[in-house]
Amino acid sequence: MQKVFAYLLILTTIMTSCSESKVKYRIGVSQCSQDIWRDKLNDELKMSTYLYDNVNLELVSADDNDQLQVEQINQFVKEKVDLLIVAPNQMATVTPAIDRAYDMGIPVIVFDRKTSSKKFTAYIGADNFEMGKLMGEYIATQLNGKGRVLEIQGLEGSSPAQERHNGFVEALSHYPGITLVASLQGDWTEESAVKAVKEYKGDLSNIDFVFGQNDRMAVGARKALNDAHTQYCGIDALPGKDNGIDYVQRGILEASYIYPTRGDLVMQLAMDILEHRPYEKENKMKAAIVNSGNAVVTMMQAEEMSQQRERLDELHNKIDWYFTKYRHQQVYMVLMGIIILMIIGGALYFFIMMQRRHQLEREAYALVVGSQTDIPSPVVTEEKNTEVKRSDAEESSSPHTIVEVTPEEQRRIAAEDSQDTLFLEVLRKRVQEHMTNSDFGVESLANEMGLSRVQLYRKVKMLTGHSPVDIIRLSRLNKAKALLATSGKTVSEIAYEVGFSAPSYFTKCFKDEFGISPSDLERK
Repeated sequence: MQKVFAYLLILTTIMTSCSESKVKYRIGVSQCSQDIWRDKLNDELKMSTYLYDNVNLELVSADDNDQLQVEQINQFVKEKVDLLIVAPNQMATVTPAIDRAYDMGIPVIVFDRKTSSKKFTAYIGADNFEMGKLMGEYIATQLNGKGRVLEIQGLEGSSPAQERHNGFVEALSHYPGITLVASLQGDWTEESAVKAVKEYKGDLSNIDFVFGQNDRMAVGARKALNDAHTQYCGIDALPGKDNGIDYVQRGILEASYIYPTRGDLVMQLAMDILEHRPYEKENKMKAAIVNSGNAVVTMMQAEEMSQQRERLDELHNKIDWYFTKYRHQQVYMVLMGIIILMIIGGALYFFIMMQRRHQLEREAYALVVGSQTDIPSPVVTEEKNTEVKRSDAEESSSPHTIVEVTPEEQRRIAAEDSQDTLFLEVLRKRVQEHMTNSDFGVESLANEMGLSRVQLYRKVKMLTGHSPVDIIRLSRLNKAKALLATSGKTVSEIAYEVGFSAPSYFTKCFKDEFGISPSDLERK
């Protein structure tokens, strides 16, 4: 089998040298959260790389967790990426990590949200102060300068929330007949707005207009107030069903403000910096208000752009496949004999061993994450298996030699199997014990198990085929699935109970894993 691996190495080296001739730029992207706006931005960033065959784009999300984002940025710095793109979750806590990256000589683009220092290479995003101001002026005009107004703010400590609030207050200050009843604190999610309104102790009767700092919070406030007299507006104006433009068309929102993603401009700025072309440090993107008068046209334009992006993506994939096939054709011809030998000599071996390994990984994974799959036997790794078995070829080549496994060797192998099973059981218990703690992550789990982060990753990956991050997430999702079927609790309550910091992210993970939304399972 060593010859087979040598042939594989030769094949990989030749094909790599044929396909990679240009210097690659590694660009790390740290998103503060994961939602439809950021999904759209990520798709645009990926599509923009089609223009550059020398870029590797690596995307991560902090899921509204400051510490996780700091760790992600530090990891990018450790790996020495060529450029870093960051949307800071909160200024105060994430800024020091961005400063360290900048001080290490890594160019940093801050997009959408700002830091509390000037240690960044460039900023790109919409003018949040101007956005809040224009929405304030729009509301004041709609109310003819008189009325009671409520504001729902975004995540505390984030620059868009602060700047939109400041702009909104500045606009209303010119209208003495308008009263800003309260500025309630949300976290950009619909659920946070519902909670903020319901828990407010003041008088929210006769509210004329609600300004949600994004569309989801505006809709959340609408659900909580449930007052036919009140009008609502937000920010984002995303296309698609149950998004901002759709809400305006259907009369759920009076207006929204387009908050542009423009991943193409972000990528262009990154390449200008990397390739030493002129660029501006401050880059403001233009936006506009969407109301009933232009919502239909805006939606049509957005849908057409979305379809064009999908067509371009499909075309790129096809072209890439054709070019890859062309580049590899000659290599395949030269190495055809080697490939045949690999297929004949190694296919059966790899198939049997990989099938066994996958089965063992599934058994170990089921034990840890709480699946109802029974564990028929202890986990045994490939390496152990090869110690006690000989191939038919070996036996036939030495017909007069009998190789037996000694009792000591049998006891040693059994002891190792028992240790692995015990390790997995302890791992499962630790994950279950800390499941409700949203801050419990890989670092905490490693400390609980008495291992380094790297040691934990290697051992869990070897035994289950999954990373510790996957084990924690999937354990939480399986627990949530059971609670949804039996507890009668709401989706939000269960999301927090199993350790998710944001119900919206829990809903996305649940749907990705099980193919249905938790609300569908709740109804069943």
